Amino acid sequence: MIRFGLRLAVSGGREALTRLVIIAAAVAVGAGLLLVTLAGVNAVNAQLTRYASLYPHASAGGGADPLWWSTRRDYFHGKQISRVDVAATGPGSPTPVGIPKTPGPGEYYVSPALTTLLAVTPAVQLGDRYPGRNLGTIGPAALPSPDTLLVIVGHTPDEVAKLPNARQLTSVGDRIPALPETVVDLILGVIAGGLLFPVLIFIGTATRLSAARREQRFAAMRLVGATPKQISVIAATEAAAAAIAGTALGFALFFALRGQLAAIPFTGMRFFPGDMFLRPLDVLVVAFGVPAGAALAAWVSLRRVRISPLGVTRQVTPRPPRAYRLIPLVLGVAELTFVIGRRPDTSDGQTAVFLPGLLLIMTGLVLAGPWLTMTCARLMASRARRPATLIAARRLADNPKAGFRAISGIMLALFVTSVAIGVITTIVANRGPARIGSTDAGTMSTAFYDDPPSVPDTLLAELRSIPGVRSATVIRLNPVRKDEPGVIACTDIPTAYGRCAGGVTVAAVADNFIPYRESASSARVWPTASVSLDDLQRLPVVSIVVGTDGSAAALERSRTLLSREFPNFWVAPNAPGEFESDFADQLRGWKQLANVVIVASLALAGCSLAVSVVGGLTERKRPFSLLRLSGAPVRILRDVVALESAVPMLAVAVVAIGMGFLAAQLFLKAQMGYTLTAPGLEFSAIVIVGLVACLGIIASTLPLLERITGPETARSE
Repeated sequence: MIRFGLRLAVSGGREALTRLVIIAAAVAVGAGLLLVTLAGVNAVNAQLTRYASLYPHASAGGGADPLWWSTRRDYFHGKQISRVDVAATGPGSPTPVGIPKTPGPGEYYVSPALTTLLAVTPAVQLGDRYPGRNLGTIGPAALPSPDTLLVIVGHTPDEVAKLPNARQLTSVGDRIPALPETVVDLILGVIAGGLLFPVLIFIGTATRLSAARREQRFAAMRLVGATPKQISVIAATEAAAAAIAGTALGFALFFALRGQLAAIPFTGMRFFPGDMFLRPLDVLVVAFGVPAGAALAAWVSLRRVRISPLGVTRQVTPRPPRAYRLIPLVLGVAELTFVIGRRPDTSDGQTAVFLPGLLLIMTGLVLAGPWLTMTCARLMASRARRPATLIAARRLADNPKAGFRAISGIMLALFVTSVAIGVITTIVANRGPARIGSTDAGTMSTAFYDDPPSVPDTLLAELRSIPGVRSATVIRLNPVRKDEPGVIACTDIPTAYGRCAGGVTVAAVADNFIPYRESASSARVWPTASVSLDDLQRLPVVSIVVGTDGSAAALERSRTLLSREFPNFWVAPNAPGEFESDFADQLRGWKQLANVVIVASLALAGCSLAVSVVGGLTERKRPFSLLRLSGAPVRILRDVVALESAVPMLAVAVVAIGMGFLAAQLFLKAQMGYTLTAPGLEFSAIVIVGLVACLGIIASTLPLLERITGPETARSE
């Protein structure tokens, strides 16, 4: 039977060969996207693992001379520069990954991206932070991304030992688990829920193409003595043959385009080509899973129909879905609502309460989809004023599961990505960097909480001489920490940052003149400090604040000067929002990934709908031909097909996005106390353009209707 099934698939005439080619092409696209998804997960994990290796844990033992290591943060134009200070304690000290030898005092290595930046930037803005000799570039093994800005600076052991976060290592390059694990889980959740499901729906839809025509052929085989088991084997063989060819082509497409895909910054940073790799398990899952899934889909499709020996096909009209399908959806929303004000303290406890709620909502959406489709169809039928609307509504109401099947993937994709984008947009809005051009963004400060230095007047004079610098101010530590951490004489407060009340000589101020979660203001009145002018000068310095006109040159020259004067920083001098922007940039990367998932899932949904429309047209050639013979114009038939596809898709999109934003609001309120910030026009534009593209794909199949519903079809069927 298997050999006979292969002969039918390959030599069964033009129609069979065309069906084989179409299914193979569709499976190739689906398998290729599946491979890209799996390789993308591996690439993100590899990227995060190399990032984690920049922050190693202290290690001892093994008899080797330890390597002193300190990782710190520097900035340039709002971008993070990772700075690693190292010192070998002997000839047996390990060498950092990516460089040929450990740099000595006055030597350093830089990443290729930082090498380019140093070449085009004046030294007073960046290069002077790294005095000494540049030994060369850092290799990819140490870089999370080709765009990473990294410098490895050599010192003496005593110098590194005094730096913040210094530690001794007896081995480097160990595979440290990717950081943070919760972020990896988020990525896997977004990809699995948002992209894999539409891919599988697309593959399953493609393998069911022309199912009705095949059933007619199988009925003829039953008439000449074929058993149901033999028919199942033939059907599975035909589907598997097309799927195997499509899977092979999908592998070829993946390896041909892997380099170009790695260069796309899906998460905000490019991958190295080698990051887009497939594990043996990934290869086995796709190579065997896709053909097996196609064969299973063909077998399941036959179980829905009983083909008698006389070739009579009987289809059982499915029962309409009931409202009880909404129960998981309601329970999920109720569970997330209950957590507000009752959030567990531990991360494991938070996962245990938030994850089930989200999974309940996702399950509820899938279960409730047919019921929502049926409800929408009945509402459309009750308000129908045209024949096309009534016919489409009646057909959807009669079999809502079939109408929802092709678009179930888009519902999950839009829900998951709406949750992710809603949460990310809100966190970025609350923790993101200062507005470009504001007084906040033009403020550069460096803090000294652990080792307060003395600040020479010559340094302040040099800072004030930089073009674009408006003020350079020293703030001292407030001995009474009730209000603000710093104190300053009222006469020293720059006018851009506020003033004191009348008669006050010393004020309590923020360590950068900008209170937490507020902005700089010339109208701010600072509270009175319980410190006299005489005692003020004896207090330790807590920070130096440089006010600029916001120009990049003024900010970077000030940062470079402060970094050279006070080299033992943990976080380099920074403008408001730069320290927070590291986290915000990561979130923007996940937001960009979510946007990619939306675009891909919408495209897949459009292709699935197109395949479903083509299959439906092929199966309903005769009914449509009879309608045309009875006087129905082609325009009405086109409207019927378009409404059957477009109405469920648009309804599902609205429900999925609405539920996604509701779940995001409940999560944000319970976890962080934030109120959902509406995503910008970018999200709306992506969704609208994607839905319009899906409608365009559906419209591209409609010209087929006129060609296959002529009078000859009604006579020949």
